[in-house]
This record gives sequence, structure tokens and C-alpha cells, in this order.
Amino acid sequence: MTDGHPLRFGFVVNDVDTEQDNYTTIRLARRALSRGHEIALVGLADFTYDADGTVRACAHMPCGQDYADDAALLADLQSDECPTERISVDDLDVLMLRSDPADEMVERPWAPGSGLLFAQLSALKHALVVNDPTHLTDASNKTYFQHFPEDVRPVTCISCNIDEIKAFIEAREGYGVIKPLQGSGGQSVFVVTPESAGNLNQMIDAVLRDGYAIAQEYLPKAKDGDLRLLMLNGRPLEVDGTYACIRRYNDSGDARSNISAGGKYEMAKPDADALRLAELVAPKLIRDGMYFVGLDIVGDKLMEVNVDTPGGINMLEELTGLDFSGRILDDLERKLRLRKHYGKTLSNVELAML
Repeated sequence: MTDGHPLRFGFVVNDVDTEQDNYTTIRLARRALSRGHEIALVGLADFTYDADGTVRACAHMPCGQDYADDAALLADLQSDECPTERISVDDLDVLMLRSDPADEMVERPWAPGSGLLFAQLSALKHALVVNDPTHLTDASNKTYFQHFPEDVRPVTCISCNIDEIKAFIEAREGYGVIKPLQGSGGQSVFVVTPESAGNLNQMIDAVLRDGYAIAQEYLPKAKDGDLRLLMLNGRPLEVDGTYACIRRYNDSGDARSNISAGGKYEMAKPDADALRLAELVAPKLIRDGMYFVGLDIVGDKLMEVNVDTPGGINMLEELTGLDFSGRILDDLERKLRLRKHYGKTLSNVELAML
């Protein structure tokens, strides 16, 4: 509650029918419900710009308020028995953008951009939209990563030219990482070594089928996995002195440590290098309204900045028993109390990062 009144939370996902109960989105929605707030899930294809200038959506609403676990809430949201209502998105208090553009590349490439355009219109009205949809339009592409300080990034080449990619790898004695410019979850990610040189052409061809390829220097520490450090308001997310940080690793011989690619995870404390990286990227995250972000770190370098669907809250809470989702909701409630006093004199970016 904020000043005794429930808040209205909207969560934008790819498609409500494809949501899973281990997603951070569902955990946040259930925790918001347990606080007495109202929630609605909206798919990327569910928006309408009405004739009166209002952004509306066909939203999935829960039947109840108290759910034993995330699976129970999701089952209700996906059932035919719970209501689907035509709501005014503009009247929501918070609209959290939680869709993954990579999931739409083949079947619905129009969907992520369209969702962001509707969210931009809503940000002009009442709703606090996080992450900020204007800057998220740029940040959803991996070239966004190249706008951060050079100190935090591996040496990188981005090209559609197979000879350019091969030259980059050869200049680093046959070592490198190749992945699509757009994508996530460890899909089409190849670690190149001198021993795999015979398959280099096939690796590059596989990545180029999806458009531009990113080639990065190989970081030897990657064999030990990576750190996923969650950021809130441009700072590492903490609860009771424990950072929202996990080490992801793969002991099966697969070079990818993504959980969706079969990786494992454990709690981790960010070292001095990780905290230094978090400090260096903070100014740009704050300037761009990137409220909730996941940093993927190997050694003293960032591998990726996840601004679309940073996850892991459910894993963190299960490992520690700490209420990380509650910490995020506390912060959003605080922002909305501030908005009440300042009205529309605060821009969406300013309010998102206060």
C-alpha cells in the first residue's frame, strides 16, 4: 500500500500464455498482490491506441489475492476462468517492461518495438514506466554495450563480413567468442579456440544467419563461469548486506553458463573488480533510466548488460531466504510517494532513478 491505497501494477511480457512460473516477473507480481496491490499482465500484441488517445490493453487479471506460490498465480493468469479485462494502461501506477526481444526475432520481429512505442505513450501520462521505454529502444540492441566506458568492455568487433570476423579471431591467436548481435540465453554462442579452427567457418555462418555477429576477445576466466549482478537505481541491489549476485557455471563441458543453456548457479559475493564495474556503468544506467538491470561479469570485464528481462530474483530468494522482490517493491512504492508530491514535474527517467 502507498498512503493506504493499493497501487496498480502492469507487467508487459512477450505472451501471457508462454510465461513460466520461475520467471522474476511472476515473483514480483505475486509479491505485489500479497501487499494488496492490483496486478495485470499484458502481452506485446495486446495493446490498443484508442480513438480518444488512450493506450489500452487486453490484460490478464488474477482471480484472487493470496497465492501459495508462483505456479498457482500463473495458472490463474493463464486460465480461462480468470478475467481478461480491457484496461487503460495510462492509468496504471507502474508499468514494468519485462519482454525479451530475442524470443520474437523469428515469428514476430515487429512485437518488441511496437510494445515500446505504446509504453512511450503511456509514460507521457500517469504510469511510471520502467525501464524507461525511450532509452530502452536503443538499449535492447547489443550495440548499446559499446557506449559504456572502454575499461569495462572486452575488445569487440561487430560485422556481417565473415573475413572481418576471421581476421579478428586470427589476430588473437585463434581465441574468441562469437555470438549474434541480437539474442539471449546463450543461443548461437560459440567459444573459438585453436583446436576448433577447423569449424570456424561453420560457427560464423551459424551466427550470421541471424544478421550481424559480435566477435569478442576470449577471457580465460570464463571457464569458471560468470557473475550475474542485479542493479537497481544504478546501484547493486542489496538486502541486509547481501548482494543480489549469483555465480553461473557449467560443469558439463558447455562453454555457456546461462541457466537457460543448462548452467548451474550459486550465491556469490561480488569482488572488487565486479563492484568497480558496477560503479563505472552507473552513470549511463542512471542517465538512461535503466532501473532494473543485470550485469554479466567475467573477471574484470562486462560480457553483457541485460536491460530487458534481468532475472534471478526467485533463485536468489530460494538460496538466501531474503526478500529481494520486496526490496524492489519498496523502492517503487517510495517513488510513487515522491510523485504524489511532485506531480508531473519529474520526467519518467528522473522518477525511475530517484
